[in-house]
Amino acid sequence: GVQLAESGGGSVETGSSLRLSCKVSGDVSGYNCLPWFRQVPGKEREGVAQIYSDGSPSRVEPRDSVKDRFTISYDQDKKTLYLHMNNVKPEDSAMYYCARQIGGCHTDEPRSFQNWGQGTQVTVSS
Repeated sequence: GVQLAESGGGSVETGSSLRLSCKVSGDVSGYNCLPWFRQVPGKEREGVAQIYSDGSPSRVEPRDSVKDRFTISYDQDKKTLYLHMNNVKPEDSAMYYCARQIGGCHTDEPRSFQNWGQGTQVTVSS
């Protein structure tokens, strides 16, 4: 099966840059969607950005609050999904998760995704 392992989180100051990684194990060739989600305790998990496993962009756009600051990419050779976070803000503090959806990128509803990593914590201080 497919397994996902996030890394790269940490505690940073406002305005910093951070790169999250998600190592993919197993076969994600074909029509797979690889997203980043985030979740704050007591709130629902929310989609951040997503990309196809061939590196092409999803038609589901990144959420507005990160659109000009975060970039998603997927390195097929390394089988690693990235989230490049620039100019981070305290409201970006959350547990960040990567996931996988079979059949393409159509939604950012968490329940539509079949595989999840354990998450990596990002904390941004003001």
